[in-house]
Amino acid sequence: MYSREESQRIKREFWVAFAEKYPRKWVLYDTKIKDFSFKFYVDNKKAQVLIDIEHRSDEKRTAYFEKLEALKNILEEEFIKDLVFEKNYTLESGKTISRIWVEKTGVGFSNKNTWDIIFDFFNENMHALEMFYLEYDEFIKDVEV
Repeated sequence: MYSREESQRIKREFWVAFAEKYPRKWVLYDTKIKDFSFKFYVDNKKAQVLIDIEHRSDEKRTAYFEKLEALKNILEEEFIKDLVFEKNYTLESGKTISRIWVEKTGVGFSNKNTWDIIFDFFNENMHALEMFYLEYDEFIKDVEV
């Protein structure tokens, strides 16, 4: 087991190495929708590419989620397979959000032998989600509550 400082150092190294392998600007929080973001996640068991909808208004959060759910077939057939859709996902903090994600298990940031696998997974899947979003953002943004 690593100390907290060692773990933080390895995580920093991981993200620097990822940025060096794929030096580009990701959409992430720049979706032009409040509390609607794309995220990378990695721990010592898995890597994930996520869409988090964290709007305080349950009605608005649900409306955005349902927009994405309406596009699920297109999203999975043309962009990315094996997505998990969860309308009411509870974070460790207890906050309920909506989350859509794809994950790769058996990899982790502390195992440098899996870094390239994670980096490629991140790049391929985030790029696919961004292309989907850029094509359908007007439809997704058009929410009435």
